[in-house]
Amino acid sequence: MTQLRDAPPVAAMSPSLQAPSTKSWLLVALTMFTVAWGGNEFTPLLVMYRLDHGFSSVVVDTLLFAYVLGIVPALLLGGPLSDRLGRRPILLPAPAIGIVGSLFLAVGADSAVLLGVGRILCGIALGLGMAVGGSWVKELSSAPWDPTAVDGAGARRAAMSLTAGFGLGAGVAGVLAQWGPLPDSSAYLVHIGLTVAAGIALWKAPETRGAQPAAERGRLWDDLKIPSAGHRRFLYVIVPLAPWVFGTAAAAYAVIPALMSENSAGVPIAFSALLCVVGLGSGFLIQSLGRKIDTPANSRAVVVALLFVALGMAAAAVLAHNLTIPLALGASVILGFGYGMALVSGLQEIQRIAGPDDLAGLTAVFYSLTYLGFATPAVMAVLSETFPAVTYTVMFVFGAVAALACLALVVVNWRSHLPSLDD
Repeated sequence: MTQLRDAPPVAAMSPSLQAPSTKSWLLVALTMFTVAWGGNEFTPLLVMYRLDHGFSSVVVDTLLFAYVLGIVPALLLGGPLSDRLGRRPILLPAPAIGIVGSLFLAVGADSAVLLGVGRILCGIALGLGMAVGGSWVKELSSAPWDPTAVDGAGARRAAMSLTAGFGLGAGVAGVLAQWGPLPDSSAYLVHIGLTVAAGIALWKAPETRGAQPAAERGRLWDDLKIPSAGHRRFLYVIVPLAPWVFGTAAAAYAVIPALMSENSAGVPIAFSALLCVVGLGSGFLIQSLGRKIDTPANSRAVVVALLFVALGMAAAAVLAHNLTIPLALGASVILGFGYGMALVSGLQEIQRIAGPDDLAGLTAVFYSLTYLGFATPAVMAVLSETFPAVTYTVMFVFGAVAALACLALVVVNWRSHLPSLDD
């Protein structure tokens, strides 16, 4: 991506047209919030699709994972393309794509095909929001747009925007599906209304990266190369962490609600939504402490994240052996802490490793790895049905051991390959 190094930021090219505002990042964060809402509004409804529409656990967990088929291409293409063409033209379609995805979900309650298409479209919108929106928020959280922002503000703002969308989207969807009118579609209609407002606001966000003149562009294939993905800090600290981001989240708000569907005080959909809100709310709260825990001098924040992941997996193992509401809530809180710390610490590491010309691209690679964790519920469901001796308790214990192994690798590289030293 070296051909992009001479592309000046928009503010440098036309400062008179780009009046800085310390709140400009909110215009982009709103789109990140709504596409995250659209990505997770489906999750608490897994119980509804299984109990009321006859889908098996494997099918609903596969539909949960299906939106990764939209996320990963959008991440891997959207990030580098926005480095090449600018943030605005790549992110502007995301709200519209999310709206179409919710329309498919609203009319497809009895069709796995329609639900799958809707999930993939919502995944495309979310992938663009995460890679392009995250980079755009980071840039709008620094001079000249926000000279008052502290280091790491962009990563925290992006992570908290996503987590708020994930949590509120799930909470509202679960409440509407349990007690509201049109339980199969009302949540999706609410999302459509919010996304229309976010799309309008996005038009007002200032561009932060100028498009490279067409005559100077190299091959698109060259733009898709992410040199910093080979950075040893990325390989030895970020790669062991990334799949746990949504591995823990999926355990908290997909696996545990399924296990608790017969022990949820008669409101399984609402309880599923509660677990989503508890897990993601815990993640949101701990992200606000990320700046105090994180340091560029070592991998302390990543270590804290993996400790929470291991503890959360152990708590989930206890819950799987003894299905009670207090244990379910407690396990979701700890898993939420693991998710929140893993997301924000990973983003902060990424923003230190990446150069200005592949920030969006490396962010896309990171998010693509994180979404591997969304395969967890489907894999666990298949193993449980195929091998009865492999219980959820056994699988969660294995997860705790695997998290400790990743923790050991990160500790070994505590101060190794720091970007400041490599430079």
